[in-house]
Amino acid sequence: MRILIADSDSGAVSHLVKVLGKSSYAVDHVKTADEALNMFKHYEYDLFITELVLSDLPGEELIRQVRRSRISTPIMVLSVRTDSPTKVAAFSAGADDYVTKPFDMSETQARIQALTRRSYGIAESRLRVGPLELDLESRMVSVNGHFLHLTSKEYSILELLLLRKGAVLTKDMFLNHLYGGIDEPEMKIIDVFICKLRRKLQRFGAEHMITTVWGRGYILQDPAVAAGTSASSQGLTEGSAPLRQAG
Repeated sequence: MRILIADSDSGAVSHLVKVLGKSSYAVDHVKTADEALNMFKHYEYDLFITELVLSDLPGEELIRQVRRSRISTPIMVLSVRTDSPTKVAAFSAGADDYVTKPFDMSETQARIQALTRRSYGIAESRLRVGPLELDLESRMVSVNGHFLHLTSKEYSILELLLLRKGAVLTKDMFLNHLYGGIDEPEMKIIDVFICKLRRKLQRFGAEHMITTVWGRGYILQDPAVAAGTSASSQGLTEGSAPLRQAG
């Protein structure tokens, strides 16, 4: 998942950035409201965390501008301001949660997980598709009851595929999710990760869950749905994008 943080005090959020990074969140940290609005023009985020005390614009107004732009990303305020009127103003502007500084790291992580789950319409931490199960909190993945040992990148790819089940994800989306536009490798690395991930899924009987959509990207489907799509794709008209099960 990808998070944007707007806070002019780097020291106050540096530990949070490190902790989120170790949990395989891709984190972008900016110091001004203008930078935050510019990042939203280029990337999609699973969560936006902002301080209300910014150098160029009050945080409440930044939140309003984000919402006026029809950006539905969950917003968490993480601020030194603790008075009730300020909290009410932040919620009225469009914030979804409010945490005051200094903050408890464990509680804040739990709030972050809850907000990101709700943004995908997920009530609990476990995602299930066919024989595949992924726990967003423990980061454990199993297939037919067998636990998979995944690298950090493999887990992040599978997590994104599960969160957006049934949607075609481009290689650019994977690169942004994994590297956040910083030191991105060549696009073909995504094919390598997908290939390794498929082999691990195949080991326990989930070989047909990740499907290649030629010229577009990859999609994760329930095995039963994928089998039906594969069969019907034989009758696609010329010029349509066929689905292929790759090994």
